[in-house]
Amino acid sequence: MKLLAKTHYGLEQVLADELKDLGATGVSVLNRAVAFEGSKLLLYTVNYRSRLALSVLLPVSSFGISGQKDLYNGAVAVEWDRYLDPGKTFAVTAVVNSPHFSHSGYAALVVKDAIADFFRRLTLGRPSVDTRDPDLLVNVHISNDRVNISLDSTVVPLYKRGYRQGMSEAPLGEVLAAGMLALAGWKAGTPLADGMCGSGTIVAEAGLIARNIAPGRFRKSFGFMRWKDYDAALFRSVKFDAEKRERKSPVKIYGSDISPEACASARTNMKAAGLEDTVGIEERDFFTSPPPAENGTLIMNPPYGRRIETPDTAEFYGRIGSVLKHSYGGYTAWILSGDMAALKQVALRPFRKFELLNGDIECRFQGYELYSGTRKNRDTEVL
Repeated sequence: MKLLAKTHYGLEQVLADELKDLGATGVSVLNRAVAFEGSKLLLYTVNYRSRLALSVLLPVSSFGISGQKDLYNGAVAVEWDRYLDPGKTFAVTAVVNSPHFSHSGYAALVVKDAIADFFRRLTLGRPSVDTRDPDLLVNVHISNDRVNISLDSTVVPLYKRGYRQGMSEAPLGEVLAAGMLALAGWKAGTPLADGMCGSGTIVAEAGLIARNIAPGRFRKSFGFMRWKDYDAALFRSVKFDAEKRERKSPVKIYGSDISPEACASARTNMKAAGLEDTVGIEERDFFTSPPPAENGTLIMNPPYGRRIETPDTAEFYGRIGSVLKHSYGGYTAWILSGDMAALKQVALRPFRKFELLNGDIECRFQGYELYSGTRKNRDTEVL
């Protein structure tokens, strides 16, 4: 099957690498997505084990249009009875960037009518529309004169792992957190710390990686479980194989925050994910506390005045840079921020930069190699 995995902007290449590791072939990087090929087994496996995909789509039709009527004609030509029974429910979502449609809602309505008319013409009865909990979710993507219609095998996005029960202000998404770990090149043999962990998304995702726990383990359902060709035995084998891969963590992971409420939420989440023995959560002030380990990787998403108010972001980031220079020799530090001017106040030369989106906020993810002694003085030059 030809398949498509959607992801966040900036994570396409690491998702492509992950898909290859899971057994995908014909992998091709797109904008916020990766196209690939594989069997039904791989479709189930990617949904269950991918840390970097938001959803997995099965394309069923692709065609060109020169007007709105062409969308209906192309959609009604799909053999919908292969995927949907009249007694089931469906919904249509659309993403549109085309001069032929002023808004995506109308395009979705056209496809919905085409599906209903397809069944009506076969005198099979009409499936009902259920936008809250459909048996089949149809995804429509229109770019200029090109239409791609797919089935969403995920439905509830994969960033909703199912372990997060405690929430802090402006929590980081799970897929983005896992993507940051992948971009940083972090491996489970290296201690990892987050000195401003909030509700603990980064350290939770790191804990799942260290334990080799599939992120789908906490979910109760996936969209493909309602498909006509769902193979329950095959999916059980996917889960069984994933469980066999689980292990004890080879490394300790440390999360800390100055907020007692954030620490309480983080501990709740670690317990829900079964990571109490892997991830330690402490109430600590990053600016006055020593590093939790002699060396390792530090990844942080400090506030930058957009979702969480920070009185003086420039001074705040300057203090972060000072702590890194004077206390974190032997570490590789990574910072995600949506305030580029404040990020410069860290006053360290990054060895790697990535452009990411946190929601709709344009961010930069920067890495710094921190050394002790004379090498530190040479390499941590002020920008």
